[in-house]
Amino acid sequence: MPFEPINPPQFPAPIAPYSAAARAGDTIYVSGMLALGEGGVVLYPGDAAAQTRHILGMIATTLQAAGANLGDVVMNHIFLKHMADYAAFNAVYAEHFPGAKPARYCIRADLVKPECLVEIASVAHRGGAVVL
Repeated sequence: MPFEPINPPQFPAPIAPYSAAARAGDTIYVSGMLALGEGGVVLYPGDAAAQTRHILGMIATTLQAAGANLGDVVMNHIFLKHMADYAAFNAVYAEHFPGAKPARYCIRADLVKPECLVEIASVAHRGGAVVL
């Protein structure tokens, strides 16, 4: 099945060769998102909650460009630099997924830039989900 790359025009240029997301049929695969600004500058260094909020906003924008929303997310892949940030991450995450919770996993990992504390990749399926 062919796929369609999704790259919201308001996003900074990617720091590597990838698309923000790819849509294949009704499924949208969102690349791992980091709290990066123009030129790959890390936003909100030292603040995992603010990075999480920014990343989930970017995921919402990406899904909107693909005709979906956060209510269509069925799986999140979560990477934290420090497990000490788990509670702060979860507080923000719960705000963005107040209803039925998507499946997910969360692991500790070194991320592409030392100041990055959180990375999230998502899978969404359009249609039939509750709009958040």
